[in-house]
Amino acid sequence: MFHGSMVALVTPMNDDESIDFEALERLVEFHVENHSDAIVVVGTSGESATLSEKEHCEAVRQSVAFARERVPVIAGTGSNSTREAIELTRCAMEAGADACLLVAPYYTKPTQEGIFLHYQAIAKAVPIPQILYNVPGRTVCDILPETVARLAQISNIVGIKEATGDLERTQAILQRCGEKLDVYSGDDATAMELILLGAKGDISVTANVAPQAMHDMCAAALAGDRARAEEINNRLMVLHRNLFTEANPIPVKWALFEMGMIRCGIRLPLTPLSGQYRDTIKHALKESAVL
Repeated sequence: MFHGSMVALVTPMNDDESIDFEALERLVEFHVENHSDAIVVVGTSGESATLSEKEHCEAVRQSVAFARERVPVIAGTGSNSTREAIELTRCAMEAGADACLLVAPYYTKPTQEGIFLHYQAIAKAVPIPQILYNVPGRTVCDILPETVARLAQISNIVGIKEATGDLERTQAILQRCGEKLDVYSGDDATAMELILLGAKGDISVTANVAPQAMHDMCAAALAGDRARAEEINNRLMVLHRNLFTEANPIPVKWALFEMGMIRCGIRLPLTPLSGQYRDTIKHALKESAVL
C-alpha cells in the first residue's frame, strides 16, 4: 500500500515543551518538497509516549491538514493498552490519516496469543489500514514471524515495520506472508539490504534530515539498482549510525535544530543532546552533504 522513504517525523516543541505547530508545518512542507513518500507522525521519533491523548490527536489532525493530500500521513496510534490504542486509532481515522502504525504492546509483556488478540481487536474496531510495529529493543515485546503470519490474514492489517535489523527475521516474514503483508524496515543501517530482499520501504529517522537522499536510495533499491542504492547509502551511513548516539529522537532533533528547522525543545524525561556528541552530529551532517 505504501512504499519508499517514509519519514518517522519528529514532533517539534517550543522551549516550554508545548508542540510547535508552526515548525510542524515547515517540516511537512520540507518533506513534500523533498519527496518523502509518506510522513509518519507521533511515533517513537514523535515522542508519542509523552504526549497526552489530546496532543496526540491534534498533532495528527494538523499534520493531515498541512499535508493537504500531497503525501500520505500515517499516524502512530499504538499503546500497551488495547482500549487506548483503539481510541487513538479511531481519532486518527477521523482526522483523515491514511493509515496507522501500532507499536507492539510494551511493558505488559503479553503472550503471542495476547499480541494477536490485541491487534485483532484494534483492526476489528477501526476500519483503517494498520501497520504493525515490532521494536523489541524498546518494548520488550517481540511479534514473532508466526504471529505476523496470523495477523496478515486480517484484511486491514497491511504491513509491518520490522525494526530489529535482523535480515533473517525479515526474510522469514516475507516467506510466510507473501503478498498479504508489506514489510518495511525500521532500521536505517540495514534498510537498503532489506528492500533489496523484498521489503517495500523504510520508516526512517535519517529521512528527517536527508529526505531527498533517502527517497532516492529507497527508489533505487526498489528498482533493484544495487549500485545506485549503495552509492547513496554509503554517503548516508554516517547519519544512520550517529543519529543514534543517544536515544532517538534526541540526536535527530538536535540535528534539525542545527539545520535551523526547529527549536531545541524536547520533552522530559528526554533531554537535549549531550555536549560530547554535538560535534559528531555536525560532522555527520557535513559528511553526508546535508549541511
